[in-house]
Amino acid sequence: MKKNAYKIIAACLTVLACAAAAASNLPRTAEAKYITKGDTAANIRIVQTRLKELGYYKIAVDGIWGAKTTAAVKSFQKDKKLTADGIVGAKTEAKLGVSLTSGGSAGTAGNDAYLLARCIYAEARGEPYTGMVAIGAVVLNRVKSGKFPNTVSGVIYQPWAFTAVNDGQINLSPNQNALNAARDALSGWDPTNGCLYYYNPATATSKWIWSLTVELKIGKHSFARA
Repeated sequence: MKKNAYKIIAACLTVLACAAAAASNLPRTAEAKYITKGDTAANIRIVQTRLKELGYYKIAVDGIWGAKTTAAVKSFQKDKKLTADGIVGAKTEAKLGVSLTSGGSAGTAGNDAYLLARCIYAEARGEPYTGMVAIGAVVLNRVKSGKFPNTVSGVIYQPWAFTAVNDGQINLSPNQNALNAARDALSGWDPTNGCLYYYNPATATSKWIWSLTVELKIGKHSFARA
């Protein structure tokens, strides 16, 4: 009888072990959602990349949500006085300055286009359309130059690079003109012919910026290469 009892117990333990192993291999979609808009690998990479640029995420961007990503999100949320739940909802998304997609299909390219449009709107709304495209072109020229971060978000959020980031205007929703200007800049239109800097002579306070050779002026902005 004892032998039979032991066999039954052993069989039960085997079943439980198999069930636990199966549960651990369930796809992430069966687990709790960490990004409310679209808990996909593409969106996770966007969040990790932005957190890494801000100094919260220290390991490789892999598109897999783990304890390090959760901890980075919570730390960011605490600093921004948000609910530190580790979930990227609408408020955390806005504070991060990223635009996630519901299905993640747009990927990084879609995120870059929207962020670029936000930068254009914040920095150049009210300017001639060519001047709006020019602002986008400067951002993209920096991405390609080797002297600046090599991503759109990295360039835009580089410390003290853009007034609109410092004063929070980067979080405004872009209008259609800004969206169109971002699309045209990404398509290769560069009214500045390679400029890396721009400034408004009426408001610029940096002595260094005034030392640059101005290549052209569009609207209120002067554009320079270096």
